[in-house]
Amino acid sequence: MPILADALEEAGCTNPEVLLHCREPGVHVRGCWVVDLVLGKG
Repeated sequence: MPILADALEEAGCTNPEVLLHCREPGVHVRGCWVVDLVLGKG
């Protein structure tokens, strides 16, 4: 997920909630709200 945060930031994402969530330690599972947001599911 940290790599996703870097890619989103390079693409122009400035949403601190999204970037912080992606960089938080821990396991991200299917249904993660950030992944759903990126994939347009929501």
